[in-house]
Amino acid sequence: MKTDLSSFDNSWYQPGSFIKRLLWLVVSALFFEHSLAIWNGLKRFWLRVFGAQLGVGVVIKPHVKIKYPWKLSIGNHCWIGEKVWIDNLDQVILEDNVCISQGALLQCGNHNYKTSTFDLMIAPIILKEGSWIGAKSCVAPGVTVGSHAILTIGSIATKNLEPYKIYTGNPAVFKKDRVFKE
Repeated sequence: MKTDLSSFDNSWYQPGSFIKRLLWLVVSALFFEHSLAIWNGLKRFWLRVFGAQLGVGVVIKPHVKIKYPWKLSIGNHCWIGEKVWIDNLDQVILEDNVCISQGALLQCGNHNYKTSTFDLMIAPIILKEGSWIGAKSCVAPGVTVGSHAILTIGSIATKNLEPYKIYTGNPAVFKKDRVFKE
């Protein structure tokens, strides 16, 4: 059997109306995906207009790409670093005090390499309270990052990360416990 991309069909996937997606592309280009330091309050306003659930104290740096804000929930005091890409074909949930560092990717979709038609597969991503996604790291579809877990710089989480643990590598593996100093 061979891959046959001419047979690819994801017409079942309906992320929102064409007009809604088009309007979001314009707003995203104007307020999120460039180097200007736009006031966070304005970014939060636009995310809420497009259906995102946001807590207080959310910080969003320049060059951030969010696919569908209506599939995004961000808790209180979360930080989203420069050049983060939230490719949320499915729901992405950030609980309180989550940090996503520069250049990280949250990828809710992938393709089924076991089918000749390369079918689209989607699954949500959940980042539990106090978790930290390191710079240039990637979180794969369906992954839950446990409370206060850390995915270190340049690592790739393909499976759930346990609470209060530090993970590193590709694929990410447990390195050590996360211990806070008093």
